[in-house]
Amino acid sequence: MSTDGTSRRSRSRRRRGRAFAGAFTIVVGLLAVFGLAGAAASVAQGPRVTEAYVDPQAAAAASGARLIVTTTQSLAEVDPSQVSITPATPFAVDTSGRSVGVRFTLPLWDDTEYTVTIDDVASLGGGPTATITETFRTPATDVFLMQRGTNAGDLIYRTDLTGQNAVPVFRHAHIEDFRATAQHLVVSVRTDDDRAGLIVTDLDGDNARELALPGDGYVSNLQTADRGERIGYTFSDAELSADSGRESRLFTASLSEPDADPVAIEVEGADPRVAEWRFVPDTDSILLLSFDGSLLLTGSENGSGAPTALGDAMTIEGIARGSSEAVVDRLDHAAVIDLTDASEEPLVESDTDLGGTTSVTPLPDGSTIRTAAVLDADGVPTGRTSVAHVDPDGATTMLSEIADTDAVIQVCVSPSARYFAVLVAPDAVTNSYDTYQHPLPERPETRILEVDDGDPVVALNGASISWCQVPPR
Repeated sequence: MSTDGTSRRSRSRRRRGRAFAGAFTIVVGLLAVFGLAGAAASVAQGPRVTEAYVDPQAAAAASGARLIVTTTQSLAEVDPSQVSITPATPFAVDTSGRSVGVRFTLPLWDDTEYTVTIDDVASLGGGPTATITETFRTPATDVFLMQRGTNAGDLIYRTDLTGQNAVPVFRHAHIEDFRATAQHLVVSVRTDDDRAGLIVTDLDGDNARELALPGDGYVSNLQTADRGERIGYTFSDAELSADSGRESRLFTASLSEPDADPVAIEVEGADPRVAEWRFVPDTDSILLLSFDGSLLLTGSENGSGAPTALGDAMTIEGIARGSSEAVVDRLDHAAVIDLTDASEEPLVESDTDLGGTTSVTPLPDGSTIRTAAVLDADGVPTGRTSVAHVDPDGATTMLSEIADTDAVIQVCVSPSARYFAVLVAPDAVTNSYDTYQHPLPERPETRILEVDDGDPVVALNGASISWCQVPPR
């Protein structure tokens, strides 16, 4: 083989190699330039949204739901003053890495479009700021109600607020009461042999199972925590005497632990019999009123730890969702107690003479819905019942008036405080009560109205709407 030919081929390969290396260097250089230009452009544009997440159904059902927005850059701390929400609702904000979270501290209104705007969102490294806007719509609300004495026994059904789309969910021969959590229905029943039972189902009535009870006896005052799938109830033994048996003892249970035994809530040194009680929203605490009139704040797991004594009271009117303020009736006045520090103020007086107030239902903004006996010019009860909205400053708006033929049994507020429900016994004189442990009129009616102006929404046949935190009393 020719030496000259070999040399020419070698020189050719070297030239091609140098050309490839040069081209590769140029490409790498261009990529680096483009990469730096892209990074510079990203920084120049400020943080941009790569992902946004919110569960509108959960946000309308309970407090604590969050809108989480993830961006292209690590973020400087976002101050609440940078955030606006339309329609307005209370919120908290937190920043972590490339994400900012907006937590809704109250349930949102149903069937409503919300817009969250975050202004002047800045990168941790500085540079231009950006405005982030996210919009979502909450679904229309559903509620559960109970009807007793149907052709197929007692019934729990689900419906929207038109009342035209009722769906049977659960049937049983004898339903005393029920409550709904975010994931379950909890139904208090009496069995064929007249024993108490607690049945837990999915929200569509499927996968029914029984919860363990403390023994053979009676369940009352069934309640659920707003979050955490925890329930509570008072229990009395079937056999009671002056010397033995448990009477009106408070127990809690977790629906997340189906095989766990119920936990007794016992406060050392206090009367173990509980007349009334409430879960304190967004906490692990319980407010209870013992048989001797002592008002106590304690834990919901086992009552351990030193309870907070809050004096004497006659009744617990309620604690609004998303609130730490309890409205209670003292011996001589109604009071509002801040459960975070035990401070207390008298319940604000209405600027309108409502007559004899019969119930006070607190709302998250510090206002209340009050029912009262309507009096004539001589101060004599007319038999009618007024329903009024009283602002924190006492300004009063009359929302409804119930005819003298009907009896008001209970008022409940929706989780978002957009609506309230009035349970009535229409034609009370002829509408006799049944003989259950928790008696109800044979023909109960639940009337739903707007909190803002009292506009009627719908009237539904049935009782114990799932908005209620406690049973009718």
